[in-house]
Formats: sequence, C-alpha cells, structure tokens
Amino acid sequence: MPFEEVNGRRVYYEVHGEGEVVMLLHHGFGPAKIWSAIYPQFVANGFKVVMYDRRGYGRSEGGDDFRAFYESDRYRPESVEEMRIVKERLGIGQCHVVGQCEGGVIGVDYSVKYPHEVTTLTAGSTQCYSEVPMTELNAARLVSKFALLEPRLQAKMTDWHGKDAASLYDQFAKFGGAYGAGFFDLRPVLALVPCPTLVLYPDRSSIFDVEQSIAFYRHLARGELAVFPRCGHNTYEQRPEDYARTILDFIRRSTGREDSKAQPAMTCLA
Repeated sequence: MPFEEVNGRRVYYEVHGEGEVVMLLHHGFGPAKIWSAIYPQFVANGFKVVMYDRRGYGRSEGGDDFRAFYESDRYRPESVEEMRIVKERLGIGQCHVVGQCEGGVIGVDYSVKYPHEVTTLTAGSTQCYSEVPMTELNAARLVSKFALLEPRLQAKMTDWHGKDAASLYDQFAKFGGAYGAGFFDLRPVLALVPCPTLVLYPDRSSIFDVEQSIAFYRHLARGELAVFPRCGHNTYEQRPEDYARTILDFIRRSTGREDSKAQPAMTCLA
C-alpha cells in the first residue's frame, strides 16, 4: 500500500487515472474511502485523482498526541501543510481541489495560502459560519457516542477506521478538527479565495442549514452555487452521479472548455 512520510508519520494515499489532477479531500468523520463512488467518474472523464487520509484518519498515523492536535488551533494550518507536503512528494503542481464538509475548509485555506496551486475549488456541504459554539452544535445535532449509532453507521465507521472506530467517532463527535470548539466563521477567509469556487450543498442536511450555502456563495469573488433537492448531508454518497457531473461541468466551464465568461451561477438540480 502506498504511504508517504509527513512530519514523521505515515500518510496513506491513492492515485488513479491520468490527466489533469483532481485532489479529493475527505470530511471530518471518514478517510479517502468515502470517495469510492466518486473518483471512478473523474477517471472515466480523463482526470488523475489523488486522495489521501489526513493525519489520524483511516490508514494514516495519528501519533500519540492526535487527540490534543485534533482539539487545538494547530489543526487547520497543519492540515494545509500536510496537503502541501503530499502534493510535493507526489509531484503535483496546480490542480483542482474538491473538499467534502471539513475537507472544504482545508481546501479554502489551501487556496488562500497557495493561490497559484489551485485551479478550481469545490466545497461540498461545508459549513460557512456557526451561530452557537461548535461544542453546542455538535451536542444538538450529532449522536454523541459510537455505541449509540445505528448498526449500519457503526459498520461504516469500522470499515473506515478499523479497531479505532469507536474512539475516533467519540472524538470527532465531540468537537475539534477544522471547525474547532468555539464559534466558527469562514466568511473572512472566503473573500480571499482567488480561484473559481463551486459551493455544492444539500437542502436537507441534518447538520448545517441550507442558508449556509447562500452565505458561502455570497462571500466568494468567483463563486457558483448548486443545491441538491431532497438530499441529506452526505451529497457524495446520496447523489454520486449528480455530485461528480456537477463538479465536472463546473471544471469545464472554469477552464475554458465551455464559456469561461459566464456569470456566477446559482443552480437547483431537479
């Protein structure tokens, strides 16, 4: 299995296909395995897909201090640097970035810090801001313990994380990661994103209200918005064909394969 060493820890990655690179950044509960229904569609359309498990997820090592790291202010900047090192080790230059939920935050931060390295950015089901501290939001909207999850979700977490599934879920559901523990607000950063950016959102997320997508879109200089009707938080899983097709169409428009002068769009997929 392919690994790269990043800051003394092994990071698992996968590369599929040939062509322009699309990097897929997983969400805050699962590793690169979440993309199993998505990445083949990019490969079939002539793209090379690169995806990896961030520190502590899936097959990547977390280290003895992972819990402290996850709850610290270091998480976002160090996740960006981890991505930079992975790109460097794999010889990836400018590329398209797709981030789901927390992965979208990492994608935004990366495109701001390294603007010449991101051709387009897609953020799927990514929170824009919080109106209460994340500790309160998580307590109100997430199942607090692995033991309380329904069996199919326990099986999914176990497939993603193996023997560490219970302890990792309990940590992820508490607070931390890219969203932190206090109030979260991505709006000041969004104004600095220089590349074309697609905000892809469901209208029935049990975690973040659909109004979040409007705020996200409005704060982008070069934004587009696509809303999936009758769809829950995990858009990539519930509507995989629509998810991939919408992103592929966005990439084609943004890179001149279609009318690159089109105005920013708001779309509701029927």
